[in-house]
Amino acid sequence: DALSEFFRPGDRDYLSRISAYATATGKLHDRYPADVDAGAFYALALLAAEAPDDTSLAQHRRAMAVLTPLWRRFPDHPGVLHYITHACDTPSLAADGLAAARRYGRVAASGPHSAHMPGHIFSRLGLWQEDIDSQLASIAASDVARSHHQNGWMDQFHSFDFLSYAYLQSGQQQRAKDVAARSAAAIAHFETMPDMAPDDYMVGMYPYYRAKLPIFIALETRDWNAALAIGTEKNAPPDTQTQIYWARVIAAGHLRLATRAHAELAAHDAAIQEIRQGPHAYEADSTGARIAQGEMLAWVAFADGDLVRATGQMREAADLQDKVGQAEVDIPAREMLADILLESGQPAAALAEYRQSMLLSPNRFNGAFNAGRAAEALGNSADASQFFEAVLNASGKESRPDRPEIAYARNFLAASHSR
Repeated sequence: DALSEFFRPGDRDYLSRISAYATATGKLHDRYPADVDAGAFYALALLAAEAPDDTSLAQHRRAMAVLTPLWRRFPDHPGVLHYITHACDTPSLAADGLAAARRYGRVAASGPHSAHMPGHIFSRLGLWQEDIDSQLASIAASDVARSHHQNGWMDQFHSFDFLSYAYLQSGQQQRAKDVAARSAAAIAHFETMPDMAPDDYMVGMYPYYRAKLPIFIALETRDWNAALAIGTEKNAPPDTQTQIYWARVIAAGHLRLATRAHAELAAHDAAIQEIRQGPHAYEADSTGARIAQGEMLAWVAFADGDLVRATGQMREAADLQDKVGQAEVDIPAREMLADILLESGQPAAALAEYRQSMLLSPNRFNGAFNAGRAAEALGNSADASQFFEAVLNASGKESRPDRPEIAYARNFLAASHSR
């Protein structure tokens, strides 16, 4: 009966339908407060009913008010643990979800998506090794599911995405590339399966993941030419194309290629218009879409040589993102603001923004390294050493120097210790 509120015939849009469903599940929960599933589904509905432009996190807190007492009574209930993880998947709430995330990894370890889910909290808190372990467990569970002809083997692509990102944040560039190659090979294999219907959900996700992993490897390793060279996906949905244009704008901005930056922004805006005309029109004006638009406007301005407009646009995007947190696998807008300032010869202002960024997105490799560079430029050896130590700690004491930044940090610290 509650679910019928979502599917009832009529012209209502998605948000109206999901809000009606949330109201109905709320009544169900009120009527049966001892029913754990009624409560869990109500909490999930509250999260789903968040308006695209809502930055208050009120729905997250309402969901947690339902889930927290349920978890005390049902500590091993997978649904409760799953929805706590989603409710806390934002910087200001992530610490509240850490205990549930760690328990979830043990409670439902054989479920590919369940094994992956703790990574949502680990990545928010910069716990990269725990994130890596979570994703490797998820991929292993996907392999087992596939070998037994069970559901869940398609979840591996989401885990590949998180795993590649976690490797990048711990300085393991080659392992990130190996993950991307494995993901691409799996996609190529599954695309040949004769029983994969053209409208299957994962068919639409293939081009998304085929593009996303190389995008973030290029951006996180600051290989701007590689980012510019990423081609658009043939027949890919517009939301996949937007991430490609977003990456190209960032790369063109760093390289100060103004004409290219403007062209990629125009292509992105055309894809957004296409989304507005499709079944998921609400995504075009979501908070995430608004943040991405602000980031691109900032990099276009930077390429134009307009530093005032560039920093203003990026600060606006960063202030908005600070309220809701960056996307699951993303680069913080405030870190980009710091990059613009550092590349413009303003290390003091850059360092302040790097510090602020790391409060909400801790232990990011580039954030820590470039904060060290900013402190070094200011002659602040103590702070620079602290940031470079953080780079090495995130990379692991025995990590291979896959990235030149690791060698730079080691050389700086060795020179500092010899003084």
